Amino acid sequence: MEETIQPQMGLNFERVWAALMEIRQAMKETDQRMKETDQRMKELQKSMGYLSHRFGELAEHLVVPNIVQKFNALGYHFRDIAKERKLYNPQTNQVEAEFDILLENDAYSVGVEVKSKPNTQDLADHIHRLEVLRSYKDHLGDRRIIRGAIAGAIMPETLRREALRQGLYVIEQSGDTVQIEKPLHLQGW
Repeated sequence: MEETIQPQMGLNFERVWAALMEIRQAMKETDQRMKETDQRMKELQKSMGYLSHRFGELAEHLVVPNIVQKFNALGYHFRDIAKERKLYNPQTNQVEAEFDILLENDAYSVGVEVKSKPNTQDLADHIHRLEVLRSYKDHLGDRRIIRGAIAGAIMPETLRREALRQGLYVIEQSGDTVQIEKPLHLQGW
């Protein structure tokens, strides 16, 4: 026996209105879910940023205690070490550059960038900071030789080679201390 299909009643205002209200409610629920997802993503990004910052601080704490004695063993004889040293534009009073570590004596200033795992952009940014430091020192009539170093808890081999090629010291974690690799040619800024 064949099943007979009864024709549905035609569309009327009530059915169309009910369908529109269902769609409206579904859109509100979707919008709410999207807002909740956005909030979770923001919280996750905040947590990731905090962890990344803390890991960077850890890398700095591994480098700082030994860095003066390691550079002094290379003949520098630094007396001053500044952490998180900011250079301000004298006209705008805005920060132009910030160094994780700045070592100085009468003849040299060495700006050190410390990252948990430095990348090529970090290297380029640091070279720019060294150029800003040179300009800053020139403005003050300070003719100390500017040198640069990049430090990392994890140092990618390609970055290590590029930093050395650019004339920067490379500082790497080695057990409970750090080792400094001197470039073939020292770059002065």
